[in-house]
Amino acid sequence: MLSSIKLSPSSFTSTGFLPKRRSIPTPQFSPLPIIKSLHSAFPTQSFSSQKPLHVASIDNLAISKNTQQRKTECQAYEADRSRPLDINIELPDEDARLEAAKRIKIGIYFATWWALNVVFNIYNKKVLNAFPFPWLTSTLSLAAGSLLMLVSWATRVADAPKTDFEFWKTLFPVAVAHTIGHVAATVSMSKVPVSFTHIIKSGEPAFSVLVSRFLLGDSFPMPVYLSLVPIIGGCALSALTELNFNMTGFMGAMLSNLAFVFRNIFSKKGMNGKSVSGMNYYACLSMLSLLILTPFAIAVEGPQLWAVGWQKAVSQIGPNFVWWVVAQSVFYHLYNQVSYMSLDQISPLTFSIGNTMKRISVIVSSIIIFHTPVQPINALGAAIAILGTFLYSQVIYIFSSLFAQLEFQISLEILGLKSGK
Repeated sequence: MLSSIKLSPSSFTSTGFLPKRRSIPTPQFSPLPIIKSLHSAFPTQSFSSQKPLHVASIDNLAISKNTQQRKTECQAYEADRSRPLDINIELPDEDARLEAAKRIKIGIYFATWWALNVVFNIYNKKVLNAFPFPWLTSTLSLAAGSLLMLVSWATRVADAPKTDFEFWKTLFPVAVAHTIGHVAATVSMSKVPVSFTHIIKSGEPAFSVLVSRFLLGDSFPMPVYLSLVPIIGGCALSALTELNFNMTGFMGAMLSNLAFVFRNIFSKKGMNGKSVSGMNYYACLSMLSLLILTPFAIAVEGPQLWAVGWQKAVSQIGPNFVWWVVAQSVFYHLYNQVSYMSLDQISPLTFSIGNTMKRISVIVSSIIIFHTPVQPINALGAAIAILGTFLYSQVIYIFSSLFAQLEFQISLEILGLKSGK
């Protein structure tokens, strides 16, 4: 097999290698490896052209303009029984391969997101049952995430974001809303079962539409409003039939929905054009929220109550209580970080569907682990609310696509009119 052919004045000529005025046969390519180098192994011997030479590569092959002869230096092997192998190799389509890899990546994101969220909710409820101080618990969650990211940036595990004063200025209202929503959800879970909190939190789309309609002046098609009926009805049915109903827990979940709606609104309005990854964005959000929350946590609960409650929890649970606190703090940051990272990879519709499935996994797992008593009518209300959330995401996606196409067509018409003038 010819491994290389280079232009060289010291090598043999093609007229000495093949008879003159004889067409050069088409070289046969073989997948067999190079066995020996003709030029290096037998520099002085001549070889017959009756046996095939198999070309591996040709480098710098050129014909001089001043002469009709071609001088080449070649390396090859000579095989008596060499022949092309009839092999039909089908290479996979590149687009299909990339699409399959993307789906696998999204699946990994979703599985990790759901698993981390389930683990967080379990440990968070265990901590709150033994240590009913939601303000401190919320603060520790933000502190753990902030510490993890600072260590990651310092050790170069993750690239630190490039931020300026304008970035932190636009992030501040987002952090305020995030802090309120986080504390309100934790207060809710300290008063009612985890499943009930997440059933009420599945009504967040209703708050989103109502706030956008009455405060921001946005209008929506009628199918969007109709999709809110099962959400509101399911949440109401679940609340009325909840065996462990608590008004503080119910209002905490409702306030969390409202706060997270404003967080999303502020985030969309303030972060347009900001080149910060999802992971770093949530890290900065956690740090700023920690600064906002810490003084309020001290004022509402205080170190004295924390010390008494901590000693009581350790005496009742033992050393495992410390592990519960660490686990709920770390897993809170990890599941939120993965959710923000997934936003960089998937569409909003896919994310909303994943969020709906996440709530189902959290509700079911918490009912099983904590043996939460559930009436059939209560389960029906939860199912209706979650189904309504799914329908809402579908309707929003459909009309968003239609509006985008309409805007594109209008732009084309405008361009056509301008070009016709």
